[in-house]
Amino acid sequence: MAADLLAFTTALVVSFSLTVPVRRLALRIGMVDMPSPRKVHRTPIPLLGGLAIYSSVILGLLVSMHPSARTQVVGVLAGATLLVAVGILDDRGLLHHQIKLFVGMPLAGVILLASGVRAEVFSVFWPGTTGQWLDAALTILWITGITAAFSILDHMDGLCAGTAAIASAFYAALAVLNGQVLVSTLAAAVLGGALGFLRWNFNPAKIFLGDGGAMFLGFLMATLGLKLRLAEMPCEATWMIPVLILGVPVLDTTLISISRSRRGLIPFTSPGKDHAAHRLAGLGLGPRGAVLSLYAWGALCGLLALLISRLAATQAWTVAAMWLVAMLAAIAALEAVPYERQSKKTT
Repeated sequence: MAADLLAFTTALVVSFSLTVPVRRLALRIGMVDMPSPRKVHRTPIPLLGGLAIYSSVILGLLVSMHPSARTQVVGVLAGATLLVAVGILDDRGLLHHQIKLFVGMPLAGVILLASGVRAEVFSVFWPGTTGQWLDAALTILWITGITAAFSILDHMDGLCAGTAAIASAFYAALAVLNGQVLVSTLAAAVLGGALGFLRWNFNPAKIFLGDGGAMFLGFLMATLGLKLRLAEMPCEATWMIPVLILGVPVLDTTLISISRSRRGLIPFTSPGKDHAAHRLAGLGLGPRGAVLSLYAWGALCGLLALLISRLAATQAWTVAAMWLVAMLAAIAALEAVPYERQSKKTT
């Protein structure tokens, strides 16, 4: 617990303090997000906010982890650093936007696999080579999917960073309850970094995460889900926990995937104002109300994850099924809400 508190405090202070000079740097070098018809903001907003969170998490881990444990996070930080670099290059306009999805994110997953972090789902049912290969494929798919989900979640002030903070809090709580020091310390560092940044990123935002920051948070959220192990929960049901903790990006990504596919659009390459937050804001909640509503959904999903972690397998499956029904009902309701439609030519 002492290490977790040190990681959290260090990351919080560094992120809070570093965001202002990073904002000035972004303005100086022209790293700003310009207004456009598909965006909510009406004035240029500096990017590079992810650089402050990245630095805060790294420093939080360096000062809090025992030297023997630092070697365990080399692969994690290598994959995360790759995505920060790819995201910054993409924000700068130096990369085609599909490179991050089809090259950067899968490559980060491969790096994580090489470090020994992987899913353990199929190998529970099919021990041996087949199960291991399927788990390896699932690991890359999970890393790519969650990282991409956070990348497109960064479309409204405070949404992406706040969602990561809430998820990190529940990851940390579950890790502490199950004696996983590395997971709890990493989650505490991310929580501190995200909260420090939110001071400047919540509506009205003075700085954005940028793709580098959004993908950094998404990669760490996916990684924490892979590393979390619950001693008292059956192996065949543990996969539910990270899916529930990441209930906000799961909801939003599922919504736009269904909605855009129905309209003949490619979900991850067709940006527009059709996300859950946009639709909630259009109902009269406004940007702040929409973001706070999704915070509440994330907190509810996290509480359900805590509940399921203490239940027997049959009960856990029942609660998970009820959550799935509720999520699909929410998606159906949101799909019926009017929103600003994008054309197939949108890029």
